[in-house]
Amino acid sequence: MESAEIARRFLRFFEENGHTVVPSASLVAEDPTLLLVNAGMVPFKPYFLGQQKPPFRRATSLQKCVRTLDIDEVGKTPRHASFFQMLGNFSFGDYFKEGAIPFAWELLTRPVSEGGFGFPEDRLWVTVYLDDDEAQEIWRKVGVPAERIQRRGLADNYWHMGVPGPGGPCSEIYYDRGPQYGREGGPIADENRYLEVWNLVFMQEQLSAVRSKTDFDVAGPLPAKNIDTGMGLERMAAILQGVDNIYEIDTTSKIIKRAAELTETRYGRDERSDICLRVVADHMRAGVMLVGDGVLPSNEGRGYVLRRMLRRTIRNLRLLGAGEERYMRELTATTIEAMSGLYPELKTEEARIHTVIEAEEASFLGTLRTGTAIFDAAVAETKRKGGTVLSGEQAFQLHDTYGFPIDLTLEMAAEQGLKVDEEGFRRLMQEQRERAKADAKAKKTGHADISVFSGILEKAGKIDFVGYDRTTAEATVVGLIVNGVSVPAAGEGTSLEIVLDRTPFYAEGGGQLADQGVIRTSGAEIEVLDVQSPIDGLIVHRGKVRSGEVLVGDQAHAEIDVERRRAISRSHTATHMVHRGFRNALGESAAQAGSENSPGRFRFDFTSAGAVPPSVLRDVEDEVNAVLINDLPVRAFYTSQAEARAMGALALFGEKYGDEVRVVEVGDYSRELCGGTHVATSGQLGLIKILGESSVGAGVRRVEALVGLDAFRFLAKESVLVSQLSEQLKARREELPERIEGIVSRLRAAEKELERLRSAQVLAVAGELAAGARDVHGVSLVTHRAPDGTTADDLRKLALDVRGRFPADRAAVVVVAGVPANRPVVVVAANEAARERGVKAGQLVGVAAKALGGGGGGRDDVAQGGGSRPEAIEDALRAVEAAVASAQS
Repeated sequence: MESAEIARRFLRFFEENGHTVVPSASLVAEDPTLLLVNAGMVPFKPYFLGQQKPPFRRATSLQKCVRTLDIDEVGKTPRHASFFQMLGNFSFGDYFKEGAIPFAWELLTRPVSEGGFGFPEDRLWVTVYLDDDEAQEIWRKVGVPAERIQRRGLADNYWHMGVPGPGGPCSEIYYDRGPQYGREGGPIADENRYLEVWNLVFMQEQLSAVRSKTDFDVAGPLPAKNIDTGMGLERMAAILQGVDNIYEIDTTSKIIKRAAELTETRYGRDERSDICLRVVADHMRAGVMLVGDGVLPSNEGRGYVLRRMLRRTIRNLRLLGAGEERYMRELTATTIEAMSGLYPELKTEEARIHTVIEAEEASFLGTLRTGTAIFDAAVAETKRKGGTVLSGEQAFQLHDTYGFPIDLTLEMAAEQGLKVDEEGFRRLMQEQRERAKADAKAKKTGHADISVFSGILEKAGKIDFVGYDRTTAEATVVGLIVNGVSVPAAGEGTSLEIVLDRTPFYAEGGGQLADQGVIRTSGAEIEVLDVQSPIDGLIVHRGKVRSGEVLVGDQAHAEIDVERRRAISRSHTATHMVHRGFRNALGESAAQAGSENSPGRFRFDFTSAGAVPPSVLRDVEDEVNAVLINDLPVRAFYTSQAEARAMGALALFGEKYGDEVRVVEVGDYSRELCGGTHVATSGQLGLIKILGESSVGAGVRRVEALVGLDAFRFLAKESVLVSQLSEQLKARREELPERIEGIVSRLRAAEKELERLRSAQVLAVAGELAAGARDVHGVSLVTHRAPDGTTADDLRKLALDVRGRFPADRAAVVVVAGVPANRPVVVVAANEAARERGVKAGQLVGVAAKALGGGGGGRDDVAQGGGSRPEAIEDALRAVEAAVASAQS
């Protein structure tokens, strides 16, 4: 039975039993405490915690999940995986044990011909919590004999979230794979033979404190008992497909087979190759699903998780013999084919997924070439010295200079039998490794507990947004929050969050910045600086009480800054049009990857394998401006998501859409799903001016542009500037590029000639300096301060030139200092005769640099240093002379 069929049977069974089928949530978790969705119940967490009221009493889902805690173990065993899928059925205060247990037993044991999984009843075992007599009795009633029901303790059969909240005993269902897999005795004897297939969690207690998995305090019973179940799709597929492990099931084995073909190896040949192939299969599934959900490779957060997985995939392909070959396109296509039966949207987004993954492959192959050579040299040096640890400085250099991830350094070092000074590396990387997560969380949800927002929403109901058609609204104050706490009133000068039962203020979302404006009551005036929607259905205005006192229950007049709204709306409509323009020019793979719509200015990110030529930017700009001049009507309407997709409406990744969606059309030119505000006709944009494009990461480009009056002002300034240049250079506008290019070429030639003359002038004194050397206990010493502005390179050339003028048998040391750019530099050169007498350049430059308030070093024959005290150059030269004298005394 294929994975897609297993999922269909599970969801169909529970749908027939009154459950709402909920599509898999994005892997990008809404929960600010999680980077990625890591369990099937995560999308329902607000309902279990009582933070939000569930829209259904029963639900069922297939949820994609990613866990990275044991990513280094992936591939080493047939059981570890970072990507997996959880089937589950959930009850929110509806049925409890008496419903969950019979449902599970019926689906597992119902014949395949009747829509079940056809498990033989005598191969199923169950476990229950130590004192859960109720669960045991229900299992007995459905037909499980007492000898196949085992009791287990807190570590195995009690569930909680790890924080105060709901918890409760659980009951697990196991499948006996047979004596060839281990000894008899049920799950408590051998969990390799008796494989867990389903876990039923009975949430019935409120935990007040949680110290560990087995150490917590129970405050009392939950007001409503809930059911949370989880069945691993991969594990179920392994059983129903008659294979030994999750890497041999239909979806994963297809990727392994293709990777083996590409690298001319064979799964099962040896342990080393098998590990590499399992890593490739697991990480390709995870990577494709993450990119499909809008995650892009980066050095932070979930983007770093994706980058790490893709780069581990590429490196394991090289270990299998891929060399410089690029196989990620083939493997991406295979993965999409394998997973599209469960997630058909992958086919729709195939071009975009290819673009992102291939760009990361190209980037990392370059990194590997350089970084691996540096790594090998570091390993050789460490082993030559008899060491067993790569220094933190070496790991930092690999990461900071060559883009080598620390995880890869750790992995490669372990393969060489070495460790890495991680503490030293972390210390050096502290600033670069800091996450912006806390700041982002504070910006979007404030510092209030989400339950505060939920409480307001529960009392007030969904907030009515009237801002599509109106810029003002009469409303009632239904909530006030100060410092994360709900309050009845707030006085003058107080920073607060205020909730109205209806509002014209647009909450930031979909790339559009929030409205600003003012809220007035009979006794107060509140300046609104930001608007957010921390939970679905709630709109929160953030600002400050300018005067008076505002009370919950006050009647209010809300008014947005109309000019700001109009400017932002122009930017938002312009973004839609530019998106269409780039798709027309580059193909459908140029998918939007983010945007920001500000007053008069917008930023648009899109997927692209490389830089966009200036000619394409000009063509897109011309096309969009030609379209907007036609003054096309801009229309917004609501329809079903399926119908919107059918008519070709584009969606912004990272945004979440319900069954009913809002579509915004610009004539027949552009059609997108969008909840933002827009102009009435394209002509209201006036003008769009693309400023340029740049890279924001592997496979993603960014275009910045101006719209409306801001675009006109920019062009007006450019026109004045061009006129001034034309007048100064006595050339027509069309002649300016050629004229300026000629001037720049001549200027560069003159600079090179000046550099040559200046260098010659510096070196001209070399003979005179050598002739004036002082004898210091048998060592000829030259100390010289060069004119300010002499480059460090010229200082070095001069020192070496002077040193070369002494006979080979005459010990000589040359010290040259100068101030190239406000900071002093000193160069010391010692010939072989001087070095044989113990005079070394590296030691002497340290003496000089110390006098200059800095440091330096180098080889025994030539060394360079510097400092921060130009006024101490003469002191530095005298310090070197004293050091030479001391060495020879």
